[in-house]
Amino acid sequence: MTVILAAIAAFVAAVIQRITGLGFVLVLVGPIVLLYGAVEGVTLGVMLALVASLTAIPLVWRQIDWARSWWLIWPGIVAAPFGALLVRLLPDAALLLLISAMAYLALLAGRISALSASLTGRMGAVVSGSAAGFMHVASGLSGPPLAAYAVGDRWPQRSFAASAQLIFAVFGVVSVALRGLPASPVEDVGTLVIATIAGIAIGTILSRNVAPRIARAAMLALAWAGATVVLVRGILAVFM
Repeated sequence: MTVILAAIAAFVAAVIQRITGLGFVLVLVGPIVLLYGAVEGVTLGVMLALVASLTAIPLVWRQIDWARSWWLIWPGIVAAPFGALLVRLLPDAALLLLISAMAYLALLAGRISALSASLTGRMGAVVSGSAAGFMHVASGLSGPPLAAYAVGDRWPQRSFAASAQLIFAVFGVVSVALRGLPASPVEDVGTLVIATIAGIAIGTILSRNVAPRIARAAMLALAWAGATVVLVRGILAVFM
């Protein structure tokens, strides 16, 4: 039952990722952490996010902005080891609280116009890329810092959504190298990988007919619910 629920969550997250360009881990982190625990759940989420990005890249290759992507990627690679160190140092309860806090911060970041306005040019890219790389390894939630930079630097949505897949893929490779592979049974991981690839495929078809604002609204509703449940679990773990 656990792997079935996780596969459904991965499928939905992949569909939304393909339609909007963002949101895979934001949707997945709540269910996956509740089903597999803080460390294993995020490890699975990071690996599946890598699968989703690698599957999507061939579909958006021509829209990738390589120069802008590079200025976000290299600061993220530099900051990534600090995220991995934090994961190793924190106990499970603290890690659950950290994941929920990052999820809430990620959800709120897009509503802070002053934040986006300050993230422009190469300096803004370095700041955003560093935050995204750190957050990707720690929780998989690297999209919002990148989105904030895209808004501040007036990056066209189509090009940004395509370039984000490349950036997520690089951060995913680094994160898997630092965190290691999931400890779950191979058949469970295989099922989740298949569900993710299927979600990207279905999302490609639906992207022609489903308005991005509808998918984004669904993503936000699921993400808020997931973050809240993880927060409650973290608070309960402190007192258990």
